[in-house]
Amino acid sequence: MADFNKILTPGDIDGGIINVVNEIPTGSSNKIEWNRDLAVFQLDRAEPTIFGKPTNYGFIPQTLDEDGDELDVLIITSEPLPTGIFLEAKVIGVMKFVDDGEVDDKIVVVPADDRNNGNTINSLQDLSQKLIDQIEFHFNHYKDLKKPGTTKVESWGDIEEAKAVIHESVERWNNK
Repeated sequence: MADFNKILTPGDIDGGIINVVNEIPTGSSNKIEWNRDLAVFQLDRAEPTIFGKPTNYGFIPQTLDEDGDELDVLIITSEPLPTGIFLEAKVIGVMKFVDDGEVDDKIVVVPADDRNNGNTINSLQDLSQKLIDQIEFHFNHYKDLKKPGTTKVESWGDIEEAKAVIHESVERWNNK
């Protein structure tokens, strides 16, 4: 397997098209994570099935969030994406998130070429409120059986705020 952090850049952040790698397919309760040291995907843990992911979940190569991991992405697609797939994605916003006291933001993206939706999703406002509510509920509660009250969706940010978070994470990666 290739080391995504060596072969992929973060992409065209200012242009709003970034490279992302999928770790967890929509609906999965398996917590699959990219192991940067070994350059492989690793099953971190199996979560209770009631906490399956409401979206695909991945990362942006060559970034570091404040929690020390690559910057997370929520990839909105009509079907689950397999683990390990890479795609060019359009930035549509950011979910400002705190996990156990640490900033753990999630950049929200859609495929850059999404013919199924006619490329009509260009911002968070283009998503249904129901999907936003499901994502927020999931992230506010997915640790409730183990560590209740340790996760909180603080707010949602627009494309410019998302780009700023990505730029900060690239800078953190470059200075590591």
